[in-house]
Amino acid sequence: MRTSTLSQNLVLRARIVLALNAGESPKVVAEQLGTTTATVFKWRNRYTEQGLSGLRDAPRPGQPRKLDQKKVKAILDDTVKKLPKESTHWSVRLMAEYAGVSRWQVHQIWKAADLKPHRLKTFKISNDPDFAEKVFDVVGLYLNPPDNALVLSVDEKTQIQALDRTQPKLQLKPGQIERRTHDYKRHGTTSLYAALNILNGEVIGRITQRHRAKEFLDFLRQIDRETPKEQDLHLILDNSSTHKTPEVKAWLEKHPRFKLHFTPTSASWLNAVEGWFGQLERRALYRGIFTSVGELKKAIRRFIQTHNEKLAKPFRWHKSAESIMTSVARAKLSVIDNK
Repeated sequence: MRTSTLSQNLVLRARIVLALNAGESPKVVAEQLGTTTATVFKWRNRYTEQGLSGLRDAPRPGQPRKLDQKKVKAILDDTVKKLPKESTHWSVRLMAEYAGVSRWQVHQIWKAADLKPHRLKTFKISNDPDFAEKVFDVVGLYLNPPDNALVLSVDEKTQIQALDRTQPKLQLKPGQIERRTHDYKRHGTTSLYAALNILNGEVIGRITQRHRAKEFLDFLRQIDRETPKEQDLHLILDNSSTHKTPEVKAWLEKHPRFKLHFTPTSASWLNAVEGWFGQLERRALYRGIFTSVGELKKAIRRFIQTHNEKLAKPFRWHKSAESIMTSVARAKLSVIDNK
């Protein structure tokens, strides 16, 4: 049993049989060889039934049955054209049951076709008749800002809630994540106007109690005070009705350095300040506990100050800007050709 050509598993099984033949009990054999009594009984039975050949590994099942192209096509067609009766979408388990194949086979077929039935994304198609022109205008400001001018991305984050928890949170500690109650208490709301400077990434913010044209005018006046008077201001904003009231238009006529550029309807993704609002939500609001609106306002002001002092950086439009502009240009030409 010292030969180097035998596997260690086979050597162990042979030692089990030899020890049992020598009159040792299964429990003693297991202790001597460092294994379990279940293993000793298994190989004793195999030897009794099959002799020496029973000590070798039994033949293992081969690779999964290969599917022909017809079956693969049927699975792919069912995935994209049908739905299971008991669910709104396919899972690996459901498709395997319906198709009569293994889960591994379904997984491999979906992986090869890049199908992910468990995932879902939302979309919104803009019906703005001037979509192409507005995209060119806004993205053009990001890529090539005018000389001697500031480009500001402006928007409002309304109805920010001051949420408190019904019980004190349980602090983070080794082996335990931070925990909080799922229910909460509301202590009021506030709104935030923000203008992101594309040049340096700094933010001008104004916290208000309401969201009206009056508050928007006050924010415009604040921008006017906090920016160099000799520079024109190009403001990118959405189509909110508060941005287009007679009072706002009258004020803008008296301040010609303000030039408004509106994003297309249902195209908030074009407004750079939306990304900053996401940072505010993730870093300062979502896990915050606020016992009053005053505490909430302090947290927002603190985040703006910290951002401007340490985190602000020039805004850079993402790499796919050129492809977006190309697609919009093609869509525009297509509309013209159809006319």
